[in-house]
Amino acid sequence: MKMQHIIRVLSVLLVLTLFVVACGGQQEATPVPATAPPAAATTAPQTGEETAEEAPEVSFDYPAGGYLERAIKGEFAGTTVTVDGAFEGNDVDGVKFNESMKAFQEATGITVNYIGNKEFEGSIAIRVDAGDAPDIVDFPQPGLFANFVRSGDVIPVTEFMSDEWLSRQYNDGWREFNTVDGQEMGVMHRFSGKSLVWYPKAAWDAAGYEIPETWEELMALTEEIAADGDTAWCIGIESGAATGWVATDWTEEMMLRTTSLDNYDAWVAGELPFDSPEVKNAIETWSDLWFNDDYVLGGRSSIVSTFFGDAPNPMFADPPQCWLHKQANFITSFFPQGTEYGVDYDFFYLPPVDPAYGRPFLVAGDLIAMFNDRPEVRALMEYFTTPQSVSGWMEGGGAIAAQKTATREMYGSDLDWGVSELVNQATSFRFDGSDLMPGEVGAGSFWEQISSYVAGSIDLDTAMQAIDATWPR
Repeated sequence: MKMQHIIRVLSVLLVLTLFVVACGGQQEATPVPATAPPAAATTAPQTGEETAEEAPEVSFDYPAGGYLERAIKGEFAGTTVTVDGAFEGNDVDGVKFNESMKAFQEATGITVNYIGNKEFEGSIAIRVDAGDAPDIVDFPQPGLFANFVRSGDVIPVTEFMSDEWLSRQYNDGWREFNTVDGQEMGVMHRFSGKSLVWYPKAAWDAAGYEIPETWEELMALTEEIAADGDTAWCIGIESGAATGWVATDWTEEMMLRTTSLDNYDAWVAGELPFDSPEVKNAIETWSDLWFNDDYVLGGRSSIVSTFFGDAPNPMFADPPQCWLHKQANFITSFFPQGTEYGVDYDFFYLPPVDPAYGRPFLVAGDLIAMFNDRPEVRALMEYFTTPQSVSGWMEGGGAIAAQKTATREMYGSDLDWGVSELVNQATSFRFDGSDLMPGEVGAGSFWEQISSYVAGSIDLDTAMQAIDATWPR
């Protein structure tokens, strides 16, 4: 017992000695707190100058000194930014959007609340008129975007993003599309390349067909397939209330290939009538192919009644019932389950008609615009200029990043990267013309009248004059 007592006393003395040493020789002990106090903030070295706080490393680039950098430092953590658009949060695009926002939310502590719906084009006008505009809007139709810009509802991105940063992220053509009446009002987000022709690769290689480089070669291939006893093209334009948009796409493709970019822009702006020789020539060019029953599966009469998403499926029959299908890269989501790019199917560029107009490329995509001006909203707008903001689509497929800083490693498939490279190699490109026209024309009379023309219920002159009559004056 005595020895145990001595050991206990020595232990206490040892603890007290260590405590005194740790306290720098202070003679008075202070009570030990029940829990350890929070660690003191790290102080900067005393150099006579303040050392700037460094933002933590993240998986995406950002403009130095901008709102996104401030957000990464935690300045706007706990805030929420609402985004509206034309897809719903639980559909395929909604899931990909939410995936794309994860890096931003984790880095900044800002919540991104997406509230899109299928009735977006009608509901957004009601919300804005009621003073309840979302913070940011994802516009699939630049014409609608331009309407809100001209009504003074959109805040120019150049108010807080530098020309240097925007030029670093985008080709000049994308910035041109975001510019309304000389002012850059939004940023490009994602796009789909439309000037693509898909074909059943395995059967194609076995048949010995070659990729056409010119329009003459494409028409010769079409005739060759017909001579082999098959129909070359799978075409369908049925799309519910949007029936006809496939035909408007073909018209835009031919406008880019048979006349000048100035004429294309004038046509989109309503300065070149639909009833002009240039527009009718473009339509007649694709009509030579569409209206030949030897060239199209089911013949001309089947085109209006065939759902656009079902149209390419006969390519994958054994043997193929048709061999060629022109559509944007999103169409692969309609291909039969289990088909593989590079094995079962591949694509090539829709060839030029007149070499004088180079290798144009038709695209569609989403423009991002800001309606409410708060720091956290500016931060998210800056994030939308990075390819990581398209990561959900890049990794999962369905769209291409408009940002030229995107790399092969960011894409989940060789297909999407291949489309991206093809677009970057084009001599010129333009946005989907019908999307740039006023809604009553581009998504109205153009769709309606071109469908009637394809069905054979009206002639071309009557259709073009009917469209011209709907332009707002």
